[in-house]
Amino acid sequence: MSFCRTFLAFALCVTAPAIAAAQQARQVEIGYEITFAGITGFRIDVTARLNGTAYDVESHTYKEGLLRAVTMRYVGRNRGWGTTTSQGVQPSAGSMSLVISDNTRTLLTQYNADGSVKDTQNPEWKPAPAQSLTPEQRRGALDPMTAGLSAVLAGDAVCDRTVATFDGKRRIDVILKKAATEPAAATGIPGARGDVIVCDLLTRRIAGEFYDAPSEAESQRDRPMKLWLAHLDDSPIRYPAKLEAQTGFGTIRGKIVFFRERALTPPEIAQMQR
Repeated sequence: MSFCRTFLAFALCVTAPAIAAAQQARQVEIGYEITFAGITGFRIDVTARLNGTAYDVESHTYKEGLLRAVTMRYVGRNRGWGTTTSQGVQPSAGSMSLVISDNTRTLLTQYNADGSVKDTQNPEWKPAPAQSLTPEQRRGALDPMTAGLSAVLAGDAVCDRTVATFDGKRRIDVILKKAATEPAAATGIPGARGDVIVCDLLTRRIAGEFYDAPSEAESQRDRPMKLWLAHLDDSPIRYPAKLEAQTGFGTIRGKIVFFRERALTPPEIAQMQR
């Protein structure tokens, strides 16, 4: 699996790990560190505010260390808000802001009560004919934050699914398959409880604009990344907690660097209700 595809797949899974079934109004914060060939490269910080069935989740992805010093600027922000039901998430909207070097791209996806979806992008995406999505290819694909929520909320069934995503330029399917179960004590994940599920994660291109050549060897494209999902609190949620992926340039690893939770303040609760 390529570095870009591995990073995007992991970022999707960890952008939305903090929803839980608890009814109390609380905030959950999780920080992730991603290293490439032993060099610290990216941080992903996630903040979720939960009040009853309402959720509002934000993530911030950025470079740090040597990678930040010697490569172009990269900052990603995702947000998703809506409610949860016994069938999963009922999103109101999801947004994305991506800054690469001096270029900024934003996406707002609004989910309407009749099942229709409205995408608003800046700048407007003008694909070549071969890169355009058909209505059928766009149908059912979720913004990155909402896609992550739809998987993580499945609890112990998190690995047994295919998640369709659309980031404004690309329709990609993220395929999760259960590979193993390990005792929490054997994984090295701080705070993990009980057992830990290990998923194989693959991506599949459907349509859109891609940066790497489609002729990339199938053996490289189909090499899965390993994702460990653990219980870190009293909720049924399995949080993405550890990552390993082999690429042609070295091993990518991801781990949790902090996990915090607290009660929401009355002003924060009032803000969610607006």
